[in-house]
Amino acid sequence: METSEELKLLGFWVSPTVARVGWALGLKGIKDYVYVEEDVMYNKSPLLLQLNPVHKKVPVLVHHGKPIAESDVIVKYIDETWKNYPLFSQDPYEKAKILSFAKFGDKLYADAFKAMWSRGEEQEKVVKSTIEELQKIEEEIKGRKFFGGESLGYLDIALGWISYLLPIWEEVAFIKIFDPIKFPGIALWAENFLSHPVIKEKLPPKDRAVEYFQERRAFITSIIYG
Repeated sequence: METSEELKLLGFWVSPTVARVGWALGLKGIKDYVYVEEDVMYNKSPLLLQLNPVHKKVPVLVHHGKPIAESDVIVKYIDETWKNYPLFSQDPYEKAKILSFAKFGDKLYADAFKAMWSRGEEQEKVVKSTIEELQKIEEEIKGRKFFGGESLGYLDIALGWISYLLPIWEEVAFIKIFDPIKFPGIALWAENFLSHPVIKEKLPPKDRAVEYFQERRAFITSIIYG
């Protein structure tokens, strides 16, 4: 078992990519690590800039003094370092499919976030494309408890933001993207996902998250739309 001196995670409380890493550690049973909260919006620490000088963003995992950046890279590192509770299929082709679909999830994230802050026809267009992308997620999860089968895997934690952030963004922007009747597979998956004890432990407080994204939306729209 690693000691907290050997393992450190730099993060931001509402970041879904940081949550992804926290969930991976939790599923591996790793709880003894130092968590360092970063003010990524206004005051990035010298430590973060030192450990991730290229991207200057969280998450960053430090293991035995060696920094690893980018959440997908970090989770793959975690999975290869701690062998219990594998997060990826051991079949190379299946693993490649998982990683490819996770990239599609990143596009969905970008579109859903844009739907939260955009306006007018632009918002209508991106809401429509986000709903179409959700249909692909529905086709992938339909008939299964988790993307990983009966247990949580990498794709579940990579797409986990859908279960809790998407409803928050809908509330903040007064839009509707996710319809549980239209997407019953996603609805059931989200219920299973959010009820998992490891997941619940790392979820940001909803009220605080709503307030944060209201502020983010106001800030972004003031720059884009004036």
